[in-house]
Amino acid sequence: HVQLVESGGGLVQAGGSLRLSCAASGDVFRINYMGWYRQAPGKRREFLASITTGGTTNYWDSVKGRFTISRDNAKNTWYLQMNSLKPEDTAVYYCRSDEGYREDWGQGTQVTVSS
Repeated sequence: HVQLVESGGGLVQAGGSLRLSCAASGDVFRINYMGWYRQAPGKRREFLASITTGGTTNYWDSVKGRFTISRDNAKNTWYLQMNSLKPEDTAVYYCRSDEGYREDWGQGTQVTVSS
């Protein structure tokens, strides 16, 4: 199993930036994919960005150019740099790991963007 812990959320003004972290522990060597998702109140959870062990990244069009996913292998930590934040980015943000035979989710971190 993999355990994921997100951090870095908070309150920021529109136009500001935040960097979210997703620290992994356990069977980290099994992770072949890490993704970031978010869920706003009353809405479905939506995909934001992903990165494979090979470094291939993928982004939802709505965040492309504003959000950047990255990783620090030495720290077993993945990041989501979020710039030019908008009030509609307000949501709980989650990381998800795919280990081939199972997936794991973190507990989420709240991001609130004020106008």
